[in-house]
Amino acid sequence: MTAVGYARVSTGEQDTALQLDALLNAGCEKIFEDKKASGVKTERPGLADAVSYVRDGDTLTVWKLDRLGRSMKHLIEIVAELEAKNLGFRSINENIDTTTSGGRLVFHLFGALAQFERDLVTERTRAGLKAAGERGRRGGRQAVVTPDKLAKARQHLAAGLNVREAAALLKIGKTALYQALRTEKA
Repeated sequence: MTAVGYARVSTGEQDTALQLDALLNAGCEKIFEDKKASGVKTERPGLADAVSYVRDGDTLTVWKLDRLGRSMKHLIEIVAELEAKNLGFRSINENIDTTTSGGRLVFHLFGALAQFERDLVTERTRAGLKAAGERGRRGGRQAVVTPDKLAKARQHLAAGLNVREAAALLKIGKTALYQALRTEKA
């Protein structure tokens, strides 16, 4: 069983030295890095190399959880991918080690809490949309071309202006005006 490290920094001004020291102290034999790799980016060559390097029974080690995943959901996906390959995961700062039963329990509790939060957000969103609908409100963007602006646009068009000129006078986009004119005819 080999401990393989992964370090990541988001910007060129940041340095991986602190992470590398911690990973070396944790016994990592090989360390992969990503520099200028935001957690939002899905392409992280260092992480891809680390995951392809580790072998059955190895452990991927990070300094902190946020160095691996961009969100709890993403982190859980990565650790599940590691588990499917019979690989362990260890976070030094949070003291999580999925090669132990306690570490797996803690990590799965994190996953359950993250799923619970996602479900709560979904429930609140649905309830809010339902309540708004019952009050006669509907979601979405407000129409740019109001009935008043559409009537004025028709007047401008009747006076000989083209759609682009009429839209410019009304301070709306010509595409929006075309769409409103088409919808009105239908």
